[in-house]
Amino acid sequence: MLYSITGVVTSFYVDGAELDVVADGSGDAIVLIHGFPLTREIWNAQASQLAQTHRVIRPDLRGMGRSSAPNGPYLMETLAGDLAAMLDALSIDRAAIVGHSLGGFVALAFARMYTERVTRLALVCSRLAADSPEMAGFRNDLADRLERENSIEPAVESYIPRLFSDASLQSDPDGVERARAIVRTNSPRGAAAMLRGMAQRADSYDIAADLAMPVLIVAGAGDKVVPLTEAQEMPAAFPAARLAVMESSGHLPMLEEPAALTAELAAFLS
Repeated sequence: MLYSITGVVTSFYVDGAELDVVADGSGDAIVLIHGFPLTREIWNAQASQLAQTHRVIRPDLRGMGRSSAPNGPYLMETLAGDLAAMLDALSIDRAAIVGHSLGGFVALAFARMYTERVTRLALVCSRLAADSPEMAGFRNDLADRLERENSIEPAVESYIPRLFSDASLQSDPDGVERARAIVRTNSPRGAAAMLRGMAQRADSYDIAADLAMPVLIVAGAGDKVVPLTEAQEMPAAFPAARLAVMESSGHLPMLEEPAALTAELAAFLS
């Protein structure tokens, strides 16, 4: 199912990048941060519902979607600074921050740097750990290939089969094709810079115990990227966290189980 979103689109410059942001609704602010190699479009279903009670902010991270792709790598701290500048431009002091996968890495960096600005924190199919040497090598090799071939297709080939559960790959070909189309809106240059930034990030276990705000961990039972066993251990790292498992999802519950994820986020925000 496709969702029509008619929010206010804003572009602004920060630290060499032109960021493209859409805002819907009114009320307390919630920022929805997309994963890799995706764009804010993955949040359409959630934004259409949450905007009935909240001001929903959805950026395309630098290098992705409609935002520009300056030189990289895009460190998580740089992306967190982008979010802070975005909130300043929108006159938002504090917000609930929701990050999917890469977006969770950015959310954690933001919580480290701007703790007082985070009212609630949700990590959707994300992790606290840094990349293993093998994963960092995979990301750097893929970045090299994207630039060498000047094509986003290697990212499509590498990521799409891992983002969906096996059941979703079989039962929802339209959803899988929609995800492919979203990935293809990204430039190889921006995706390569993002891959290199993810490969360089530090883990976030050292700050988790100091994040006293309510935290929601969302896991996909069929996630091939962040195993359920890893997600089940994450709440213990925070003072006030709970786990919600999307039983029919892989790494993309916003597409695989949109209603269930929206309900979890709405309950978390209420």
